[in-house]
Parts: sequence; C-alpha cells; structure tokens
Amino acid sequence: MKSRGLVILILAAAAFSGPALAASNRADPIKMFDTDNDGTLDLAEVKKAASAMFAKLNPDKDDTLDARELRGRLSAKELAAADPDHDGTLTLDEYLAVVEQRFNAANPDKDGTLDAKELRSPAGRALLRLLR
Repeated sequence: MKSRGLVILILAAAAFSGPALAASNRADPIKMFDTDNDGTLDLAEVKKAASAMFAKLNPDKDDTLDARELRGRLSAKELAAADPDHDGTLTLDEYLAVVEQRFNAANPDKDGTLDAKELRSPAGRALLRLLR
C-alpha cells in the first residue's frame, strides 16, 4: 500500500511541475504573457513576448529571421508581404509590424486588449504562432 501511495504522490507532483506545467502554461497564453496580471494581453505585452521569440528564433544572431527560422509562423506569401525591402528576411521591427497587424486583426472590438476568446479565434491563433 505504501508503494501505491508513493506512485500517486509522484504522479501528482509530475502533473504540477516540469513539462506538464510548461504545457499548461503553453495552453494558456494569457498566463504566459500577461505581465500586468489583468487577465488580458495588450499590445506592449504581445510585443515584449514577440521580441523574446525573435531572439530565440535567431540562433545565428544576424538580427534577421529568414524563411527557415520563421518556419510554421509565416507562409512564404506572408513573409514576402511583411518584407518591405524584399531581402527575404525580417528585422525585429518588420517582425513586430506583423505582430501588430495580427494583434489588431484579433481585436475586433478595438479595446486594445485581447481576452481568451479573442486569442482562440483564427486571428488570435495566427498571432500566437508568432509568440510561441
């Protein structure tokens, strides 16, 4: 009986730590990115998260993201539209411009914040692909 209790305790601890906790935070972007804890994401919080993701996606430290580094976040067509100098890469400012466009698309009520419902919309999910 003691070993069964220990197994239950270990399983419970695993459920609230490590990968399981990271997965639960990943499932709730508001908890991940809501730095002022108001239950919504504003543009500043979203841009802060996007800037951190830009740095993470840029392992070669060349201050740009190419199609390979953006894989799964922007299609080739979206990259071309977001690349005003047509060099095949996005600078941080260009990346943040896309983030802001997607934020605005996910914010149909134009209140300046995104709630959980707005983040679950297709536009909200498109925005989240740039943050995770």
